[in-house]
Formats: sequence, structure tokens, C-alpha cells
Amino acid sequence: MKLTKLAALAAATALSVPSLAMLTTAATAEDMPQVTLMVGGIDKQIYLPYQLAESLGMFKKYGVDMHLSTEQNGGVGAEDAVVSGQVNMAGAWYNHTIDFQSKGKNIIGIVQLSVAPGERIMCAKGTDIKSPADWKGKAVGVTDLGSGTDDLVSYVSARAGLGQNDYTKIAAGAGQTMIAALKFGKAVCGITSQPTVNAIQKLDVGYPAIDLSTGAGVQKWLGGDFPAANVLVNADWAKAHPKETQGVVNALVATLAWMKTHTAADVANVMPKDFVSNQLSSKDEYIAALTQDWGQFNIDGLGMMPENGPQTVYDVEKAAGKIKVAVDLTKTFTNDYVIAAKKAEGLN
Repeated sequence: MKLTKLAALAAATALSVPSLAMLTTAATAEDMPQVTLMVGGIDKQIYLPYQLAESLGMFKKYGVDMHLSTEQNGGVGAEDAVVSGQVNMAGAWYNHTIDFQSKGKNIIGIVQLSVAPGERIMCAKGTDIKSPADWKGKAVGVTDLGSGTDDLVSYVSARAGLGQNDYTKIAAGAGQTMIAALKFGKAVCGITSQPTVNAIQKLDVGYPAIDLSTGAGVQKWLGGDFPAANVLVNADWAKAHPKETQGVVNALVATLAWMKTHTAADVANVMPKDFVSNQLSSKDEYIAALTQDWGQFNIDGLGMMPENGPQTVYDVEKAAGKIKVAVDLTKTFTNDYVIAAKKAEGLN
């Protein structure tokens, strides 16, 4: 699909959200607005679209001088960084918007990049665990306590009849720390994504027991669509910076459209080399893993929020004990910027 160039129609301050999508990228480097965006693990395949957009030059094409960063183990989370104003935007899971809205913080999702968590619950070799019920009385590793992966473990456990006191959770991170947790018996299972999934299997440390990376897996274990990777922003910031906000969404919608006509191998060829070939996986393994989990990305929806997705995520958050008040889910996201971007590009 060849994307058409957009025409600039008027000054940004005079435009509405839909007309802002018509902005061109004729802007020079000097007058491009700068945007900072922290990703919750920029080298993880579940967060691939942010770096892919940068590698393809999409942000500059749509008039944004993007500065990407990644959260560090033990450091501030991307979602918290956007709340504190440390960064303008966060590449993080949609579920955080529900949590923040319940606490009176007006954080919203503006473009839905994935429709599945892209995670697998890997269990240590020899444990023979096949469902959450099997880890009763044992420890399960999550990325970090209080994280989205923590919530997912709580939810699949609750659906299997386990209470929070029937098992324990430990912060095991990703990569080498998650591998070590399984290898040395700190956890019988751990929830993680690519490339860690591939490394665990390659090292013969564990096996995939629960699939939260494909549509079928999500329906089985979560009971519905689970929108995950999104761009989170303070609604007031978005309102005050319409040009930047629309430009970022345009770039990511265009990236999803690019993915629709390309392959995992094409992605690997344009991503940073150390993302696709490192101590966790070779380039061929990266491509194979990405091909397997390709369906997690919101390529067909091109950034639109799945109709029933917010309710599934709300149910997960409630089961995890994070949500104790009613939340108006319509205030946790907007499709307006995506609709404007698709209209401007003639995308369906």
C-alpha cells in the first residue's frame, strides 16, 4: 500500500483534530516539534511499532522530531513517566489508562497498536504445568510487581479458581533475569515475550504453557480481545499540542499500514541490528518468532480500539484488585486521531 503525502491546509493552532491529519511533512528539522516517548521495553517485539516507525522515517514524514527512550529494570515505568511529565508520551499497555482514570488522572490511549498482550507464560522444564491451576502453592515470575504482566497472571489464575493467596508472584524482569528465575527454581513459570520466549526454548530451560500472543490464545485464557500496546498521553497535553499528537498517530497508523503489506523479514531488515540479533536470538530466530506472533498487532484495525477490548481489560484490572471504583471506559481512549489519520490517507 503506497501512502499518499498529506497537504498542509492551515496553521496548526487553527485546525481541528480531523483537519490536523492533513498536515504535510514538508517541515524542516528546525521547525519540527519535538516529542519524547518512553517505551516499556523498546527492543521487545510486543513494542515493535514505535521503533519501526522511527526506522522507517515515519515520524519525520509526518512532521515530528521524535525522541524515543526505553524504561530500565528497576527504573520508572513508561506509564508513570508520562504521568509525572518526564516524557510527553508513553509506549505502554492500554490497561494503565483505566488504572489512572480510577485515580483521577486523565491519561488516555490515542492509537491501539496491538490486540493481544504478545506474552506467553513459560514454565520450567520438568514441571508439567498446563494451566494456572497447576501453579497453586508455587511462585510465578512477572515482569514487575504491579505491571500489566502481573495483572494478567492474576486474571488467568482467578479464572482457574485461584485466589491471590494461593500462589506467589516475584519480579523476574525479562531476558537473562527471567531465564535465571526458571533455571534456578525461583519460579515454576514466568510471563514474558519475545525474544525471551525464544531464548528460554533454545536453552531448553522451559516451554510455553499458556499462549497470550494469538487471538485464539487470548480468547481461551482471557475470554476476549485484550488491547495492549498503545500510546498513552495526558489528555490535557494532547489538547494543548494537537499538531504533535496527530503527527505521532499519523506515523504509527502509516506504520501499521506498512506492516500490512510487508513481512517479519522485512521488519527485521530495517530494525536496529542489535534488536534482531543478540545473545537471546539470531536474526532467523527473531523472524520466526515475529512471524508466529504477527497476529498480535492491530494491522487490520489500523490503530482503532477493538469494540469489546476495553471491557476485557477492565475485567482483568478488577480481578487483579486494581480497580475498586466505577470507570467510564469511554474516557480511557479516543479513536479520533486514528479516524483522522485514516481519512487523510484513504485507508479503510
